[in-house]
Amino acid sequence: MSQRGRQGHSGTGRGSITPDGCAVELYERLPAGDEPDIVQGAVRAGADILELGSGVGRITHPLVRRGFSVTAVDESSEMLGRVSGARTVRSAIESLRLDTRFDVVLLGSFLVHAAAPGLRQELLETCRLHVKDDGCVLIQREGPGRHEDLPRERAVSGGLIRVVSSEPVRPGVRSVHVEYVFSDERWTQTFLSCPLSDDDFEQALAQAGLVIDAYLTEDRTWVRALPDTA
Repeated sequence: MSQRGRQGHSGTGRGSITPDGCAVELYERLPAGDEPDIVQGAVRAGADILELGSGVGRITHPLVRRGFSVTAVDESSEMLGRVSGARTVRSAIESLRLDTRFDVVLLGSFLVHAAAPGLRQELLETCRLHVKDDGCVLIQREGPGRHEDLPRERAVSGGLIRVVSSEPVRPGVRSVHVEYVFSDERWTQTFLSCPLSDDDFEQALAQAGLVIDAYLTEDRTWVRALPDTA
């Protein structure tokens, strides 16, 4: 099945595909990786977590099993239909307005690199709006060289993820094409990404009322930010 949705985003393959090109059945297959370990090591045990862009619950489910209370937010009803053990909210991240604030807000999946004009700031402002003043925001950002030395591939359980190309489409924005190859199925996704220097990233955080507390991984792809309450 092929579907074109959000401008610059598309996907192909079996099953439902969201407007940003994500295949629901594909994400049910992808492993959680080390993300749950990173989150657990960065926050207090049993924290209330707001997970923005949860998808099918790839990270949600391991966090729930580890004793965290998770509210999973996604704009796709097909994705949220696969989530169990967590409260679910169907909403675009940028327009989310809940009455609750959380110990932790999680913005993974490189969403901070959104290329649509103004969208990055709206995502970060949603994070700030929903985090407690003594809480934290965990953000996943692109590592160095992510758009270089392509094609590049890595093995996952039963298949391969191959980043085929990353081409400039306008100043500061690249179109990335990825293939997911398994023995019984193949999916593709094309999406836009806006690479950010450290200065650009920190400035975007500051504009949303957040400040970096710590880089959580050696490659600096996971960041813990705190509300700027000054």
